[in-house]
Amino acid sequence: MSQPPFRLLPNPRHGTPGIVVLPEGGYRRAREAITAWPGYTPTPLHDLPDIAAALGLGAVHLKDESLRFGLGSFKALGGAYAVARVIAAELARLGIARAATAADLESGRHAETTRAITVTCATDGNHGRSVAWGAGRFGARCVIFVHPGVTQGRRDAMARFGAEVREVPGNYDDSVRACARVAEEQGWHVVSDTSWPGYTEVPRDVMQGYRLMAEEALDALRAPPTHCFIQAGVGGVAAAVSVALRARYGRTVRLVVVEPDRAACLLASAEAGAPTVVAGGLDTLMAGLACGEPSLLAWQELERAAFAFAAIADEAAIAAMRRLARHDPPVVSGESGAAGLAALTLVARDEAARAALALGPESRVLLLSTEGATDPDLYDRLVKVGPVDMEAP
Repeated sequence: MSQPPFRLLPNPRHGTPGIVVLPEGGYRRAREAITAWPGYTPTPLHDLPDIAAALGLGAVHLKDESLRFGLGSFKALGGAYAVARVIAAELARLGIARAATAADLESGRHAETTRAITVTCATDGNHGRSVAWGAGRFGARCVIFVHPGVTQGRRDAMARFGAEVREVPGNYDDSVRACARVAEEQGWHVVSDTSWPGYTEVPRDVMQGYRLMAEEALDALRAPPTHCFIQAGVGGVAAAVSVALRARYGRTVRLVVVEPDRAACLLASAEAGAPTVVAGGLDTLMAGLACGEPSLLAWQELERAAFAFAAIADEAAIAAMRRLARHDPPVVSGESGAAGLAALTLVARDEAARAALALGPESRVLLLSTEGATDPDLYDRLVKVGPVDMEAP
């Protein structure tokens, strides 16, 4: 069967000096806080020797986020942590508690005050679920903005955590702007996973939480990876993974940033040499990656640290979901979570792309399945029904 088309762009600015996006002290605070939460445990790292053999690679490892805190996504690490930081900062500003911890907030000690705090964000689904979960845990009100493309299943999941879900017209980026506008009018606190000039500190906390996922994976590896394929929407998780890799291994790991071909804003930015907006409906099944504007913080890291950018079609992601579902043991990976494996499969089977990334029998590839079945009905339809025009490894 034929393979879907894809694009691979080696990064012309790879390796040039850049700024520090995620300071080590901030990561240590995030790690200490999150690992103390009830129910915290590192998620599994799976070896995929059959896939490695089929692709002519030395090893393929997959970090599985499908069980993270029961939310089904790595986003639980970032959004909820940032919510706790925002609420604690507001309590300090009001002179009520100088340094409230997550345990303080969960105890209800400051419930009368926290009930009057509203946190808000725009989402394609997973980030909003994390923010809603965090708001419920830490005692704040939560309003989530979504665009029409967010499925009912994902909206219902946020509502179950007590969030008010509001739909606004347009795409994800339009919902980000609507959220920021209403928050300014109402005095709410935006907890966004994307950043822009003048708004960076909360997204930085979100990204510090994401970094814990990468550090867990690196702790579990028997040998350093040679390559890492990581999917991106606005780029926050890709940048957090990049920082973790550089902190351990310098620039020896070749990081490939993967996006949907209809929402490849980071690839477009790499081509242009500056942050670039991809307009339009951003119509992709990879809902968590359907973003047309890069995060400022993410771009500041990835413009120099990413080795290459790849853009893939939806059918490649579906084929990767199905391949992981029939793995032994099965891995439940959502349409965004499987994007890294989809890109690796396409690249490894293309002679020129394989050579551009120096993929070979000695390569050890790290993948991160960033979500499970966050919309179970959609997952079942994609994995169990109908053919797809791509042969998975």
